[in-house]
Amino acid sequence: MTRKTRIRAAVVTVTALAAAATVTAGVGNAGAERAAQPSKARVAGLFDQWNAALRTGDPEKVADLYAKDAVLLPTVSNKVRTDRAGIVDYFEHFLKNKPVGKKVKTIVNVLDRNSAIDTGVYEFTLTDPATGTKSVVEARYTYAYEKRGGEWKIVNHHSSAMPEG
Repeated sequence: MTRKTRIRAAVVTVTALAAAATVTAGVGNAGAERAAQPSKARVAGLFDQWNAALRTGDPEKVADLYAKDAVLLPTVSNKVRTDRAGIVDYFEHFLKNKPVGKKVKTIVNVLDRNSAIDTGVYEFTLTDPATGTKSVVEARYTYAYEKRGGEWKIVNHHSSAMPEG
């Protein structure tokens, strides 16, 4: 093999290796992008985490699921909550009714790997603390989630009783 042939072979080999590495990296990154994007089931399951926090009866645990700059438009209050103290205050009152939520209909839109929206209809079974009487309230909901610091946080939560209910 002549020197010129060896150089040409080396250039072809390096080029082929670089191309293979580029293709492999591209496939790896595409896979990582897809893997990082949450499934609709994962986003819908964030409600279960929130509902479990309600069952603890601890408004601080519920508020921990909200971002520091979250907005809460609650079901049974006319006051918009825009900070942790307001969110804790709302849940201090709401949790006295021992709410147990259940989704009736859910529609999840995954916007990107760090944000998603879950919207639909849920119902809450509430227990009157004075009488023990149970009632069911059906409401529309929207949760907007963002992944912050590796954790999914509620950045906007709107809940309103069904107008025809």
